[in-house]
Amino acid sequence: MANADNPGIVGEAERSSLGTKGARKLATTSKSPPQMQGLSPRWLSRALPWVEVPGGTYRVNRRLSYAVGDGRLSFGNIGAKVQVIPQELCELPLLQGFADDALLEALSSRFVQREYKRGEIIAERGKPAEHIFLIAHGKANKLGAGKYGDDLILDVLADGDHFGDSAVVQSNDTWGFTVKAVTPCTVLALPQQVFEDLMRQSPALQRHVAAYVERLKKPQDKVGQAAIALSAGHKGEAALPGTFVDYETTPREYELSVAQTVLRVHTRVSDLFDDPMDQLEEQLRLTVHALRERQEHELINNLDFGLLHNADLKQRLHTRSGPPTPEDMDELLCRRRKSQFFLAHPRTIAAFHRACNRRRVYPSTVEYQGARVTAWRGVPLLPCDKIPIHEDETSSILVMRTGQEHQGVIGLHRTGLPDEIEPGLSVRKMDTNDKAISSYLVSTYFSAAVLVPDALGILENVQIGR
Repeated sequence: MANADNPGIVGEAERSSLGTKGARKLATTSKSPPQMQGLSPRWLSRALPWVEVPGGTYRVNRRLSYAVGDGRLSFGNIGAKVQVIPQELCELPLLQGFADDALLEALSSRFVQREYKRGEIIAERGKPAEHIFLIAHGKANKLGAGKYGDDLILDVLADGDHFGDSAVVQSNDTWGFTVKAVTPCTVLALPQQVFEDLMRQSPALQRHVAAYVERLKKPQDKVGQAAIALSAGHKGEAALPGTFVDYETTPREYELSVAQTVLRVHTRVSDLFDDPMDQLEEQLRLTVHALRERQEHELINNLDFGLLHNADLKQRLHTRSGPPTPEDMDELLCRRRKSQFFLAHPRTIAAFHRACNRRRVYPSTVEYQGARVTAWRGVPLLPCDKIPIHEDETSSILVMRTGQEHQGVIGLHRTGLPDEIEPGLSVRKMDTNDKAISSYLVSTYFSAAVLVPDALGILENVQIGR
């Protein structure tokens, strides 16, 4: 039934007091500061020790190393036919620095594609080592002989890995290990005879290979650094060796990167609507949060200094089965001393918990910077949503040692900037234009450096799909 005073409102009971809608016109509402989605704990930024870089560039000096890079290769395909990209062959230690593109193309065209089923042998221990093998796709176990004749997994090889490049410069040698396919594998093989034929046709390749063999003969320690001659256990007046410590002639330099934006605020807004909350202050707070989130994203993903792209290739491991297992985490830990924390996407941590549950193993928790977090072997496992998850539902787990005093991973920044509002972040007023809009330049300068290769390790191609 329609109300007599308000014929358009049907069924409304006649009120005998002021309603809440009317009362709100005279009331002051309680309100929250502006909220935003996408904020994370930013554990990496909190856990890294930050080093002041007043000159804008940080140089990492190291001992001279004779070890040649053990890079990974990239491949192209036309349908089912796979071929290694010619210039990628320079990732092989044998060909690193070789610049003859015509010969690299000739080498690339002579690789023969082979397909191996799961469980098939790619190379067998004790058989003649007469090929360079490139793993184009798939996963294989590198097996050694155990004390009682059983097989031991020495390493896991996957897309882009290779073996045998040193074997083709030696004669009558045999494989010291077995390589067995764990999944179906596409492998490219180059026979030693083909490589030797190309060497005979190219004096430049002969000189390059001779220089490579000569480098291998130079005294070096177990990690490839130029050896320091020492003597121990001698008696009497033994002649002591003379030595010196040589340095890298071209050390890596890290230039500070920048993340910036221009914040615009109309003067009418900041003048008239600044009570009870300062509009400029709230705009800056949200902008700084976004800038810090982008900073952490760059620390992990930047192609120049990001940790995912700067880990040494010998410190990149593959899972043995797919999901992250306790065995994989132990392998990651044993490659370095004093690991201080893991870093993984929250979904990757969930996949690790599932793998532990299947084994009836339950990771502990530890207190880290005032929060309770999952830990493995007492090392905190910190969540970080900046680590990408790829289309095939794989991701990575990082582990690192930090600090200059430990020859670890460090963050780089510059403080004491003009108009600095927090360490390394400045807000500089630019101008007010003819539309009465004020502009503020918000800037932060940062980078990250890995002081020695074993400070950072990565478990790659971790499957997180259920």
